[in-house]
Amino acid sequence: MALPRLLARGLAWPGCGRALHRATSASAPAAPDFNSFVTRTNTCGELRSAHVGQEVTLYGWIQYQRQGLFLVLRDFQGLTQIIIPQDEAHSHVKKLLSDAPVESVVRVTGIVSLRPPGQENLKMSTGDIEVKVETAEILNSCKKLPFEIKDFIKKTEALRMRYRYLDLRSFQLQYNLRLRSQIVMRMREYLCNLHACVCSSGFVDVETPTLFKRTPGGAKEFLVPSREAGKFYSLPQSPQQFKQLLMVGGLDRYFQVARCYRDEGSRPDRQPEFTQIDIEMSFVDQAGIQRLIEGLLQYSWPEERGSITTPFPSMTYEEALADYGTDKPDTRFGMKIVDIGDFLRRSDIQFVQNALSYPHGTVKAICIPQGVRYLKNKDLESLKESAKSQFNQEIMEIICRPDGSLKSLLTKFLGEKQQSELIQALNMQVDDLVLLAAGEYKQVCSALGSLRLESADILEAAGLVLRDPTVFHFLWVVDFPLFLPKGENPTELESAHHPFTAPHPSDTSLLYSDPTKVRSQHYDLVLNGNEVGGGSIRIHRAEQQRFVLEKVLKEDSEVLSHLLEALEFGAPPHGGIALGLDRLISLIVDAPSIRDVIAFPKSFKGRDLMGSAPDYVTPEELEPYHIQVSWPLAEKEAKNPLT
Repeated sequence: MALPRLLARGLAWPGCGRALHRATSASAPAAPDFNSFVTRTNTCGELRSAHVGQEVTLYGWIQYQRQGLFLVLRDFQGLTQIIIPQDEAHSHVKKLLSDAPVESVVRVTGIVSLRPPGQENLKMSTGDIEVKVETAEILNSCKKLPFEIKDFIKKTEALRMRYRYLDLRSFQLQYNLRLRSQIVMRMREYLCNLHACVCSSGFVDVETPTLFKRTPGGAKEFLVPSREAGKFYSLPQSPQQFKQLLMVGGLDRYFQVARCYRDEGSRPDRQPEFTQIDIEMSFVDQAGIQRLIEGLLQYSWPEERGSITTPFPSMTYEEALADYGTDKPDTRFGMKIVDIGDFLRRSDIQFVQNALSYPHGTVKAICIPQGVRYLKNKDLESLKESAKSQFNQEIMEIICRPDGSLKSLLTKFLGEKQQSELIQALNMQVDDLVLLAAGEYKQVCSALGSLRLESADILEAAGLVLRDPTVFHFLWVVDFPLFLPKGENPTELESAHHPFTAPHPSDTSLLYSDPTKVRSQHYDLVLNGNEVGGGSIRIHRAEQQRFVLEKVLKEDSEVLSHLLEALEFGAPPHGGIALGLDRLISLIVDAPSIRDVIAFPKSFKGRDLMGSAPDYVTPEELEPYHIQVSWPLAEKEAKNPLT
């Protein structure tokens, strides 16, 4: 995404207006001058015509240099044109600056002057002025660069991550990280100050341990060896247990900008280490948590992204699955899944009748607007293959011809009246393409939900705009099932969220008789089809928590004996949520990956390409941890290039 126009011109970084307003408010002490801590007089983004005639000292990187006549100096705030003196008295300054490589760090001192008429640069916030150099110093020369420090220059992600410290100089990454900082500071302000009372400072920011022990269920955890033979720490997936224990400890309201770890393969929206805004409250219900988060996001939302409206809409898990085929629906565009089972039940179509004969059988479809015009045969075949390979689901297409008639293998089984009713049920227009699936309910919904998104990708690649990245659709998804069948063994159950989630009050009795039918007090926050937060009301009674662990999940409760014991000492009802900060920021700035909003991210395979981590250690270093490595295997892996 291109930077906001004002930022690209170096006018201001995000949040400058808010910061200035707070710094100059009557109730706040006067803020010191921004440059009073450093040896420069001004930044490269702040000089204007009002500074004409002043002597200034600037520090920065040489962005561009032209034929020994002028250069453009860049710092974190913007750009300034520097005029290189041509007279004999300043020949040493001319040689110094003319010979300096691009991206060298320099100090220049000179006089601010107006640019000659007609030479103003409206694309720069400092475009009315230039600085005529009197003295200069090369603070550090730059060797040949592996790539140009320009946003429009294409670089491979591996190269960017190998030289991340250079990539960070780009305007886009500078913008992303500064916006992230602004949003986090606003969140802290909202939680700590705006939710304070006379005798309390509001939410308490608590740092929880990074070294802990394995948690049953959930994602894989990183292990950290200890000096006790056979004993390992685990890096926490989240501060889940600690924040519950803080509620037992009576802190009432907790938050943390928490570092979390998962030993999983990276995806565009996943990293082995990531950050979340972690929140827990005592004596709260689901509606209270939702109101808090809506207020938090509304307060911290960047002004340049427009405003967001609260309360956010809500839909149940079952509604999301039925209409969108996923528990994180993108509601920016239509193409909802339509149930046509009842309509086709009267037909003689064999595969339809076979599907509907099963207890959870269904027939559903999505209508792709102008699909005939924009989807080529190879696209249609690709969609069918995707449904087959990912979901083992066959797909049949229906086309609406220019004369309004239907083209499909189904039409020979349907009379004119039935075809007309089908067109009406699917709201088909000329050149629309319908994808139909029949089979087991969840499989059909999931397949069509995936095809809905893939079809949107194809339509947008052809020039249609379905999912405007400047539009932000928040959505609460609620009433999830408490348990789901395990993928590797469907006869066993696993937690849909985590084992500490409380059952829905209306379904508590089912927990002990038919846990597969229990809904949970789990809620997800979805933004533009991405899960950006998830939380729940927790189990606060030890006996219920022990039943879930031992009887339902078949887990060893001894691993959580500390938590179970804590719940026996007067644990209050409590609940919370965690917002995925990396994913939230990436959506706000329309970044293709969360790696673009993290200063030093890991690669797709979870490696640090800049520092070559993870790395090997010697047997002597491993000895205190009672660990031995199969070195032939390690040497074999060492031959593979880092990616």
